[in-house]
Amino acid sequence: MGWSAQNQKQIVARLLEKANKYCDFARWVNDRETILRILALTEELKQRARAMAAPNEDQIRKRAREIWEEYYRPVGRDDEFWHQAEQELQGSEDSAKEIPNDTSS
Repeated sequence: MGWSAQNQKQIVARLLEKANKYCDFARWVNDRETILRILALTEELKQRARAMAAPNEDQIRKRAREIWEEYYRPVGRDDEFWHQAEQELQGSEDSAKEIPNDTSS
């Protein structure tokens, strides 16, 4: 997997980790206003993770080219490398889709 895709997955994972940490922390706070602010921050982090995780065409194209170059630029395998790039980048998106929208639990 290319550096950028792996880096993106790590950033998404860290955002999700922080969101979960803050959500857990909110359970220990007694002040309602503080709880609401923490939950708002949690939701913002989750939304950022979702946005970062969704691969766009440029990211797929870049990763497909990296794969093509790793295989010494063979002719006629464009679709294969495009599909592989989509699959790799989809991993981040799938992780983000597992994030529940409800932060009030």
